[in-house]
Amino acid sequence: MKVIWTRHAKERQKEWERIMGISCEQVENTLKNPEQIVAGYRDALVAQTRWKDGLLRVPFVETEEGRKIVTIYWTSKVEKYWEVRKSAGSI
Repeated sequence: MKVIWTRHAKERQKEWERIMGISCEQVENTLKNPEQIVAGYRDALVAQTRWKDGLLRVPFVETEEGRKIVTIYWTSKVEKYWEVRKSAGSI
């Protein structure tokens, strides 16, 4: 899968690399192999992975060329964004 970086996403990654050590490789790995994908704003989806007592979140849109990164950020609000899915056998 091709990863398309927007200018804004590159700028945000550089900021988060300075603050938390989040690399381009880590962002792309989250996009390609997320622990979870949830609905985002409008047509965007959010790939997310638990990391350093929080979540690395990568909002993106699917295009014909590949996954286009809208922005990236880290949050400590795991409970707010992580979707707990019940298994088929649970009540």
